[in-house]
Amino acid sequence: MPVTAIPSARMTEAEWRTRVDLAACFRLVDLFGWSDLVDTRITARVPGPDRHFLINPYGLLFDEITASSLVKIDLGGNKVEPSEHEVNSGGFAIPGTLFTARPELACVIHTHSVSGCAVSMQKEGLLPLNQHALQVIPDVAYHDYEGAGRSLEERARFLADLGDRRIMVLRNHGLMIVGTSVAEVFVMTYRMERACAMQLAFQQSGAELHPIADEIIGAAAARRVTGRNPPTRLEWPALLRKLDRVDPSYKQ
Repeated sequence: MPVTAIPSARMTEAEWRTRVDLAACFRLVDLFGWSDLVDTRITARVPGPDRHFLINPYGLLFDEITASSLVKIDLGGNKVEPSEHEVNSGGFAIPGTLFTARPELACVIHTHSVSGCAVSMQKEGLLPLNQHALQVIPDVAYHDYEGAGRSLEERARFLADLGDRRIMVLRNHGLMIVGTSVAEVFVMTYRMERACAMQLAFQQSGAELHPIADEIIGAAAARRVTGRNPPTRLEWPALLRKLDRVDPSYKQ
């Protein structure tokens, strides 16, 4: 999909493509109603040998973020290039730990959405109530709320709880979802949010549950369903077309 020209000769095409995808991700998170004013963050690894990352400018709403406004930082949360914007470096503690421990990861989305937070408060977490839940449950892990997550001890516990899964339910807090591309992580976030919203809708209905057979639940738990096509093939391009119709300024 066409993007605007690279604004700096010092920036690689791969970095600019990542910037555009990440800016689009911020806009889509806001469009789908998962943002929380200037709080939470989405981070992405900058392609290349340097251990650099992109993070949202602290203080901007998600629907204001553009590709060029994203701030490049190192593993310590420090700016590596001049930027007029502030950085919530403390908020990079857990993502930085994830990027270090799992080098295959390219993106981390952290949300405080209503549905995700509501399910995070439930003792049993996400329940196997429907097809959408079964698609994500094999990738779901849980971590008890401990505060800001800045201590080395908690970061170690976080990594142990997540293991090799991609969806972390932060108890009484929200969701953190990881993956190998911005597209993959956004689509995984969508699936998890959808499953959480369906669970809440059913619980609020007061209706009697028609349970899924145990053998079906067991079969789903034994595998990870990623869909027939990778998100980069169909879903992400479709989402970018939608965003282009709404507001293409994310590419700036």
